[in-house]
Amino acid sequence: MACHDFGRPVVVLGAGVLGRRIACTFVSTGYKVHIRDPSEQARADALAYIDANKSSQGFNELPRTVFRQPGEYAAFPDIDTAVKDAWLVIEAVPEKLELKIATMGELDQKAPSDCLFGSNSSSFRSAFMLDQVSEERKKQILNVHFTMPPMINTVELMTDGHTEPTAITLVHDFLAECGMIPVVARRESTGFIFNRLWAAIKREIMFILAEDVSTPEEIDKLWAHMWSRSPPPCRLMDQVGLDTVAFIEDNYVQERGLETKMTVDWLRENYVNKGHLGLKTPAKGGLYPAAEPTSKDTSSSANASTNEKSLLYLDVGLGGNVADMANVGKNGKILRRSPSGKVTTVLDSLPLPDGIDVSESTGRIFWTNMGKHTSTYDGSVSSAKLDGSDVQTLVPEGQVHTPKQLVVDDSAKKVYFCDREGLSIHRCDFDGSNHEVLVKRGNPEISEQKWDQTRWCVGITLDTQKKQVYWTQKGFSKASKGRIFRAPMEIPSGQTAENREDIETLFEGLPEPIDLELDVENKTLYWTDRGEHPIGCSLNRAYVGEKVGEKEMLARHFNEPIGLKLDTQAKKVWVADLGGSIYTVDLENNSKGKKEVVLRNEGSYTGIALA
Repeated sequence: MACHDFGRPVVVLGAGVLGRRIACTFVSTGYKVHIRDPSEQARADALAYIDANKSSQGFNELPRTVFRQPGEYAAFPDIDTAVKDAWLVIEAVPEKLELKIATMGELDQKAPSDCLFGSNSSSFRSAFMLDQVSEERKKQILNVHFTMPPMINTVELMTDGHTEPTAITLVHDFLAECGMIPVVARRESTGFIFNRLWAAIKREIMFILAEDVSTPEEIDKLWAHMWSRSPPPCRLMDQVGLDTVAFIEDNYVQERGLETKMTVDWLRENYVNKGHLGLKTPAKGGLYPAAEPTSKDTSSSANASTNEKSLLYLDVGLGGNVADMANVGKNGKILRRSPSGKVTTVLDSLPLPDGIDVSESTGRIFWTNMGKHTSTYDGSVSSAKLDGSDVQTLVPEGQVHTPKQLVVDDSAKKVYFCDREGLSIHRCDFDGSNHEVLVKRGNPEISEQKWDQTRWCVGITLDTQKKQVYWTQKGFSKASKGRIFRAPMEIPSGQTAENREDIETLFEGLPEPIDLELDVENKTLYWTDRGEHPIGCSLNRAYVGEKVGEKEMLARHFNEPIGLKLDTQAKKVWVADLGGSIYTVDLENNSKGKKEVVLRNEGSYTGIALA
C-alpha cells in the first residue's frame, strides 16, 4: 500500500473537535477523506469546519514535499459506507476502552483486509484494544496520537506489540507528507513520549507548590523566560556536561532518597564512564553523537590565506541532505567553514534559519529563525557565542511572524531584521529588550494584505553613518514587482511605523530582490535577486549616494541566491544560494564579476556572515 494512493480514502472515526482537525489536515494535502459519526449535528459541524479551513494557511502551508489542491471529503452515519475501500482508519472516538475495543473489532470485520488502523487515544495503548481482532489484523494496528493540528503538528506513533515495521513506516511517511511531525516510540510506553515528559514536569510542580517553595505565577514566569531562551533539554544537558548533570542529580537522590538505576546510574554507565560528556568531549559527543567533520572542500579557494576570516552560513534544512522529510522545519544548521576549507557544525536542529550576522565587540552570532509555518507567529531571533554555546532567545515565538535577513549595529548594540509575513521592520537590543517596529507596510491580520507579497519585507542593511535603514520588498515570485527602499532609522516625531512619510523608493520593477549589503564608505548597495533568469538569480549593485546610480549586474546564473556578505578587504562578495552552493564574486576591476564556486553539495543555504 503506497501512501500516495489518492483513490482510496483515509477515514476518521469521530467528528468532534480533534477528529475534524485531523480530517482537515488530510483534506488540505489532497487526500480523499471520509468522516464517520452517528451524530448528524457533529457531521454537519465537521463538514462546515473543513469547508472553512481546507484552504487556509493554517493547514495548506504546512511544510511538505508536494503542494496540492484540497481532496474530496464526505461524512457518513455508518461505518460500513465510510470504511469501504479505506486504506487507513484513525479512530477518534470517546476515551472509553470498551468502546475502542468494540470499534477495532467492528473495523476488523468491515474494513478491507489490508487496511491499517490507528488509535488516537492519549491514554490507552493500542495493545489494550485487540480483544476482538484477528491475529493477522494485530499486525496492522498502532497508536497514532495527534494533539491539536495545525497549532501543534506533532504525532506520536507506537506499536501495539505486533505491528509490522512497514506499517509504522507507511503511516509515518504519510503524516510527514501531510505536514505533520511524526515521532515513533521505539517500544510500548504508557503516555508515549511527550506525555511522560509532561507528567514529570507536572509532578515536580506539585512538589514545589506543596512544599510552599513558590507560587503558580512565579513558576509560570520562570517557565516562559527560561524555555523561550534555552535549547531543548537533551541539547542543554550536553551543553552543561553529562558529568555535571550526574553530580547535580546526586544531590536530589541523596536528599529525597530517589531511585537511581534508571536515572543517574544509567547516565554514568552509558555515557559518563565512557567519556561521552557532551560539548566537553566534542570528539566523543554525549546524548547527541559527535559531529562528523564535513570533508574538506577541494576547490582552489580552500587554500586561502590563514589570515582569511571563517565563513558562517545557514543551512535552512530544505535540501537534498534531509533524508527524512519529517525533519523539514527543524533541521536547520549554523555551519562554519574555516579558511582551510574544513566545515564544522556550530548549531543544529534550528527551525528554518534565514539571516545571520556577527557582533565583533561581543563575540556573538545573531540569527533569525523563520519558524515551521508561514501562517503563524512562530518565528524567533536568537544569539550565541561564536562556538555555539550560551544560546539565548532575543525575540521568542509569538512576537514575530517570519523573520528574514538580520543585521547588527555593533556600536549601538542593536539588531535590525525584516519580518516577511509580518510586513514590517524591527529592531531590538542585543539582549532582546527595547523591541520596536520601525516600518509597517500593512496589517498582517488582514488576509489580503498579509499575502500581498509586494508588502513582504525581506532583506535589510544599515548606513550607520547617515543613520539610515535599507530594505527590500520582494514582490510575487519572479514577477518583476520587487522594490528597494530606505528611510531614517528613527520614526519622525508625530508619525508611526504605519504612516511615516520619510520612506524613499530607490528601485522598482526588480525581478525578486532578497538580501542586501552596503559598502558604507563607497555608498554602494549590493543585493541578491532570486527572480527569473537571465536578469534574476543574480548579484547586483548600485551607487546610492547623493544621487542614486544605475543598476549593475555583477554576476548571474545562481540557483536562487539568498545571502551575501561583502568582504571589502579581500575585494569580493560571498553569495549563498538555495541550490546548495556558496560562491565568491570578484570586485577587482580586472576580474570584476568573476564567479567561483567555493562549496557545493546537497544543502540549501540562506544567510551568510564572516567571523
